Amino acid sequence: MHYAIEIAGVDEVGIGCIAGPVVAAAVMFQGLVPKDLLHHLDDSKKVKPLLREQIFTRLMSLPQTFVGIAAASVSEILVLNIKNAAGLAMQRAVRKLSLLPKLVLVDGNSSPDFLCMTQPIVKGDGLSFSIAAASIVAKVIRDRLMSRLSKRWPAYGWDKNVGYPTAHHRQALTTHGCSPHHRQGFVTVKQLSFKMNFQNNGAAFVSKKI
Repeated sequence: MHYAIEIAGVDEVGIGCIAGPVVAAAVMFQGLVPKDLLHHLDDSKKVKPLLREQIFTRLMSLPQTFVGIAAASVSEILVLNIKNAAGLAMQRAVRKLSLLPKLVLVDGNSSPDFLCMTQPIVKGDGLSFSIAAASIVAKVIRDRLMSRLSKRWPAYGWDKNVGYPTAHHRQALTTHGCSPHHRQGFVTVKQLSFKMNFQNNGAAFVSKKI
């Protein structure tokens, strides 16, 4: 598969989480992409973790494949709101491409301004190879980050839930309060932290012992 013009696929990971940054990736194929790799490119949520890691490694080593990775921090999410922070992360990812695209394909029904032609595609990570690749890259990078953060903040189980509001994660918030990596502007985080404060009359931030 070859692209006639510079087309980048962009996707983000982490909008539905209550902890950690939102991470975005942009992928642009210019050289030949192996057919067996194309066969595995799909929405990152549908690809098993081990295969995601293998695809990520291959994508990062493909000649004439350009990858940009960026994030928006928890503090930026608080100030901008999650939708705008995700858009900022995607803009940053595109700017990190060493070859700028003429067309950007974005997963979803809207997109930020990339200063070039842009095409939002609903469920694009299942329809576009470049968006699917971006989805997998962003997912692998964010999962690795949350796993590293989990070593310092083990109570929340981020090595397993990667920041999503699972039952274990919600209970940990009620028991221990928030960490500095929680999105404290989110209603769920506010409610569970308030419940912890009400029950324990403690601080909103987790103890150093955890």
